[in-house]
Amino acid sequence: MDEDQKNLIWNEVLESIRVTVSSAIFTAWFKQTHLHNVNMAGTRFVAEIGCASSFVKSTLETRYYGIIQDTLSKSLNGICDIVFLVKQQPGKANEQMVSTPLFEEKKIDGQAVKEKIKQAGLRESFSFLNFAVSSSNQMAWAAAEAVSKDLGNAYNPLFIWGGVGHGKTHLMQAVGHKALEADLNLKIIFCTGEKFTNDIIEGIRNKNTPAVRQKYRKLDLLMVDDIQFIAGKESVQEEFFHTFNELVSNGKQIIFTSDKPPEEISKLEPRLKSRFEAGLIVDISEPDFELRCAITQIKASERNLNITPEIVHVIAGNLDTARKIEGFLVKLMSETLTKNVPITPDYVQNMMGKATNESMNIKSTPTDLIEAIAKYYTISKRPLLGESRIRTLALPRQILMYMLRTQLGLPLQEVGRVVGGRDHTTVMHAVDKITTLASNDVQIREDIRGIRELL
Repeated sequence: MDEDQKNLIWNEVLESIRVTVSSAIFTAWFKQTHLHNVNMAGTRFVAEIGCASSFVKSTLETRYYGIIQDTLSKSLNGICDIVFLVKQQPGKANEQMVSTPLFEEKKIDGQAVKEKIKQAGLRESFSFLNFAVSSSNQMAWAAAEAVSKDLGNAYNPLFIWGGVGHGKTHLMQAVGHKALEADLNLKIIFCTGEKFTNDIIEGIRNKNTPAVRQKYRKLDLLMVDDIQFIAGKESVQEEFFHTFNELVSNGKQIIFTSDKPPEEISKLEPRLKSRFEAGLIVDISEPDFELRCAITQIKASERNLNITPEIVHVIAGNLDTARKIEGFLVKLMSETLTKNVPITPDYVQNMMGKATNESMNIKSTPTDLIEAIAKYYTISKRPLLGESRIRTLALPRQILMYMLRTQLGLPLQEVGRVVGGRDHTTVMHAVDKITTLASNDVQIREDIRGIRELL
């Protein structure tokens, strides 16, 4: 089969897959592949799929093998076995990686740009280059990208909200990076709501409020992190209201982040809420497993930390935010350098166990936990505590025993009593089984994390 035929078949496969997965997943994983070879082995086809990296190869093998096999079999009109290879597409071996939302190729370069980034209060690593994209943050990423290309016109103001460690600050600062790359003469400031408040207070105390106004009202781009901090501070809100009006009326860009949308920020003046809501409000939700894998890979690469896909999966499966992942990688790097030991999956799993055990206890009662598990798995409490051994009941019941023992700290006998009067050996078996599964099965870790969130 010649190259044109292989490209035609693979393009057909990719178009079919594109409609079954999110655009972020397609771009991050499938776009970096090609059909390297197709042979016949008896009555079956054997297809070799080339992947841009070992991480892409591992992810496709473990999570998307079935969908690729089914789609390719339909295109070839025959049963097809698949082999994944780390191989560049012919003619592209010397080219840079395809530009995607996950890895963009343009890099900040030049001492002048770095100096401007520092003056603006931006972190050098918080650029679009290092921002991973998935379904949980794709809309916010797209909005920030649009703003970075057309300050003051695309979405003004842009309001990004979400939980701690979800990437709001990183995304906002990425806009500043991109804007400075395009025009070094732009006046940009990144500050926290607390810093803005302190500047206003200092201005009032030192009788130099006009200098503070000059600082903030002559900008091309103002980025305020944790804007909810100014709520309830009357004079600060008054000053910010006029600063906002001055900037927007002059076509200047404003970006905010917060832990909640404007309407839920208590003690925020209605006139400020209405102005915040006049722009675009987007949220960033908790990163999914694929996104956490990408974040882990990016953060490890920043620190020149060489970890295998298996280790990436262990870290991403146990930690739920970018901030926790970054903190763990710093600790991992420090531990391995200090003790001069190789980074292996077992070593990482052991460290992960210590890290999660430090904060694993939850303040809930056994009744709360039973209700949370019943709700999570959409089953009633009676069969959950009953005798049926079908998997749809047995696995949630074992997770219940595991969490009663490890996270509520109940004795084995008490766990057995709570879960329908079972023997302590049954509880021990359940705890051992879920402990093993949680070390190797991403879905089990996701289930446990989901139950904890319900509590």
